[in-house]
Amino acid sequence: MSVFKKFAGQTAVYGLSTIVARLLNFILTPIFTTVFNPAVYGIFTKMYSSVSLVNAVLAFGMETTYFRYLNKYEDRKHEVYNNSFLTILGVATIFLIAGLLSATTIAKTMLNGDYSQLQDQTRYVKYFIWLSFVDAVAVIPFARLRADGKPFKYAIIKIINIATFVGLNLIFLFLIPMIIKQHLAGADWFASWYRFQWIGYVFIANLTASVVTLLLLLPQLLQVRFKFDTALFAKMFSYSWPILVANLSFMLNENLDKLMLGSYLPDAIADREVGIYGAVCKLAIFLSIFIQAFRLGAEPFFFSHAKQTNARETYATILQYFVIALCVIFIGLIANIEILKHFIHGKNHAMQLEYWSGLPAVPFLLFGYMCLGIYMNLSIWYRLSDQTRFGLYISVIGAVITIVLNLVLIPRFSYMGSAFVSMIVYLVMMTISYLLGQKYYPIPYKLNRIIAYILSSTMLVSLSFWVFHSNIYIGNGLLLIFIAAVVYFEKNNIKNMLAKS
Repeated sequence: MSVFKKFAGQTAVYGLSTIVARLLNFILTPIFTTVFNPAVYGIFTKMYSSVSLVNAVLAFGMETTYFRYLNKYEDRKHEVYNNSFLTILGVATIFLIAGLLSATTIAKTMLNGDYSQLQDQTRYVKYFIWLSFVDAVAVIPFARLRADGKPFKYAIIKIINIATFVGLNLIFLFLIPMIIKQHLAGADWFASWYRFQWIGYVFIANLTASVVTLLLLLPQLLQVRFKFDTALFAKMFSYSWPILVANLSFMLNENLDKLMLGSYLPDAIADREVGIYGAVCKLAIFLSIFIQAFRLGAEPFFFSHAKQTNARETYATILQYFVIALCVIFIGLIANIEILKHFIHGKNHAMQLEYWSGLPAVPFLLFGYMCLGIYMNLSIWYRLSDQTRFGLYISVIGAVITIVLNLVLIPRFSYMGSAFVSMIVYLVMMTISYLLGQKYYPIPYKLNRIIAYILSSTMLVSLSFWVFHSNIYIGNGLLLIFIAAVVYFEKNNIKNMLAKS
């Protein structure tokens, strides 16, 4: 089997599972935006933005470190697994204890002086503390499945996780209210404790799904031996801590805008604007699905392939076709945004229009995600060359730009400023990573062709959204033109790759 077939096959499995899981999750977007008004949905957005930052810390950069050290110490795989898992477990346990002891204080800081909802907010914080702990414990067992070449098992567990989350949400938000309303069996018992349209049920459903996932990972957890190699840890830590800071900075780039929107907009509109922005961000899910699937397949593949003589040429080819796929998805999503927007519902037409007012942010968000995907692909150079400090530098630069530009633009442009900042930050990070990579770990990328695809797709998106006002027929016509051009320019390369299969 050719190297490209192997890579494509594993990525396809991760991709299919990710698509199924994320589409199940995507079903919840119209449900949430129907049940909860934008202000309440803003609470949801801020909580998940906060927990993303926590998860970056608890993972401790150990997922990537695990893959790297499996490649470096092939005769000590179990010691690498033990060290990676026990490091995260120790950090997560400290966080759990400290978080639960200070949950009320954390809740107060999130309420901006209005403590009327303190009891509920404290509950939300505790749910997310436990959620972060459970998800952190699952990081290395999931990584082991990927390293062991078990994408199907990985996929099944992920799908069960999302199916549990979706199912419990449907039970809490629709089934129980129906039982109470129709006076069915158990109605009195449910009525004694159930709270209509309480967003806390969403968080309970998520925590339950994560616990179920951890139980499914018991075979991997039982392989852990509580033997900690301090000498090996010292080496792993020197590799992982820059990744930790880089991941934290990345999560700041990804989520700080939502938190800052809530802090730097007037109280009367803050939660509403965060809710609208959080909802339209969901429309970028299809591009993020592809990027996530690529990362799941690419990370272990890149490390395992690093010792091959043609590794750099392989990485260059993968990036080129990855960019093409990103561009196709970018154009396709904007071409069909008039259909996709209907996944964002509201209790009534006025609320629906309120959510849809955020659609102009979507092209900027998608271009930013495209740059992020390319950056993730480019970042292999500092991971393979053990120069992870450069990932730290790049991510910190991105975080600084995120903070400064959001401070400037949010008061004036609200979430549109945040969307523009997101795009600029990932563009800058992508550019810096390419320039440094070509200096310290040169890979023969076909830069001119890659830039041509990015620019042409951006031009077609601009025409589709702003010039032709999201006309579905014209937008999809532009998509077909782009695909035809790609087939024309890439036909010889495709034939050569198929001939080697």
